[in-house]
Amino acid sequence: MSSSGRILDQEPSFSHLPGILSAMPSKACSVALASAGAYAAAQAFLAPSAPQVSREQQVRHLRQQPAEAATSSSCASAGALALGVAAVAAATAQSKRAVRRQVVRQATATAEKTEKAFAKMPASVKPGVVTGKALVDLLNYAKENEFAIPGVNCVSSSSINACMEAAKKAKGTVMVTLSRGGGQFIAGKAADNTDDAACIAGTVAAALHVRQVAKLYGVPVILHTDHCQKAWLPWFDGLMEANEEYFKLHGEPLFSSHMLDLSEEPLEENIAICKKYLERMAKIDILLEMELGVTGGEEDGVDNTDVDSSRLYTQPEEVWQVYEELSSVPNGNFTVAAAFGNVHGVYAPGNVDLKPVILHNTQKYVKEKLGCESDKPMSFVFHGGSGSSLEDIRYAIEAGVVKMNIDTDTQWAFWDGMNQYQKKNKDYLQAQIGNPEGPEKPNKKYYDPRMSLRAGEEVMADRLVQCMEDLKCIDRL
Repeated sequence: MSSSGRILDQEPSFSHLPGILSAMPSKACSVALASAGAYAAAQAFLAPSAPQVSREQQVRHLRQQPAEAATSSSCASAGALALGVAAVAAATAQSKRAVRRQVVRQATATAEKTEKAFAKMPASVKPGVVTGKALVDLLNYAKENEFAIPGVNCVSSSSINACMEAAKKAKGTVMVTLSRGGGQFIAGKAADNTDDAACIAGTVAAALHVRQVAKLYGVPVILHTDHCQKAWLPWFDGLMEANEEYFKLHGEPLFSSHMLDLSEEPLEENIAICKKYLERMAKIDILLEMELGVTGGEEDGVDNTDVDSSRLYTQPEEVWQVYEELSSVPNGNFTVAAAFGNVHGVYAPGNVDLKPVILHNTQKYVKEKLGCESDKPMSFVFHGGSGSSLEDIRYAIEAGVVKMNIDTDTQWAFWDGMNQYQKKNKDYLQAQIGNPEGPEKPNKKYYDPRMSLRAGEEVMADRLVQCMEDLKCIDRL
């Protein structure tokens, strides 16, 4: 608390005033005037209906006092001042208690409202950014109820807001995902990116934006970062430092989860690096998403268009190796983006050879190894879903997919919203002044960037609601 805050909380003491006034008789009259004013204020506060003496009357009365009585008057006035201030302090304390009661009532009402609004959700899940146990509970809730949470790659506050708007419309939950390149764009392409400084700063800035506004949408939001290959680990380290600092201040990490995509490395190295980072992440309640196999196509600078097709399909034995190592980390929580033919990019339905049965077989394999009762001990992530049939998507969700990346469709929707706005208002967007309504008519309200950006947000949000319907992530609160 600031020093000013401490001063306001201290009880005032005036026991020293009589001595001061005795030593300074020449100032007794002025102090007495102040005393009278304070006493009158106290009387008005404690008994506002009683007759009050005007300040002018008090002043006239005090000026008529004999000079030799100044000292005794000052003492009496000081006593009145002390009495008045004490009464005001008591009333103030009572007022503070009333304020505290009001705050408690409001907090209780908010909690009851949230509980009612989130009747279907686990009790730990609240509006705003979800981390730690609440995140694990949320993902398990999705797996048990067979729906997947859309993970949307965002590159601006507008796309972030469109995600949360969609979740609010759908009464579901959403994952705001930030990439290394997206972070740099948010910081500004002209910003110094030495040692990934801009990539780190922009990603953190976007996360703080989500932290500030997510609760206003009344939905649970997962704050995540996407593909991080081995060469980009300095970016990952910078984010971890931000998480650790945030944890010290708030008792939870800045982000909900992070992805490490080391699928291009040998399996043993992939697992070893992931385990090392999970040990660090587990200390501050961050969930790890790791990738096995390779997602084909190209996204955010990662080009796997010519990868051997055999690497597009993860084997159950590989998933078991991951489970054995990562589950040994105390408090470690993780999901696996296991490849089953996934490809980044835009493809017409039928051109992507997905085999979600791989996920079903893997769940059976891990269950047998563990000897557990659960039919879905693993939590899977679905990357590269563009062009997938609804049947394949739903079948993958039944196999324990709790999150699916949604990028190209929402990016196109944002652009399409802006493009349609431009077409609709073309005649008002050719100059600052002059339009079909007259040569001197201003066009500012049309070219204001907020107008076209908002059009993009609206169309993106509507498209994302459609995606959430495909993922059965509707009315889940």
